[in-house]
Amino acid sequence: MRLVIAFFFPWLTFFTIGRPFAGLICLVLQITVLGWVPATIWAVYALSQYKTDQKIHRALSQQY
Repeated sequence: MRLVIAFFFPWLTFFTIGRPFAGLICLVLQITVLGWVPATIWAVYALSQYKTDQKIHRALSQQY
């Protein structure tokens, strides 16, 4: 679901993963028509990093 949000509302993706400052920067970038594509790419990348961080955190917490 977050991936769909990343394509249509890139700025909202950052708020869902707990990065509101990046979300505001992304919103300013998305306001411009040319900025929509970089904002979407940035949101998808940040979402993939968030998922990777969650997996690492779960793996380390199960180890102890």
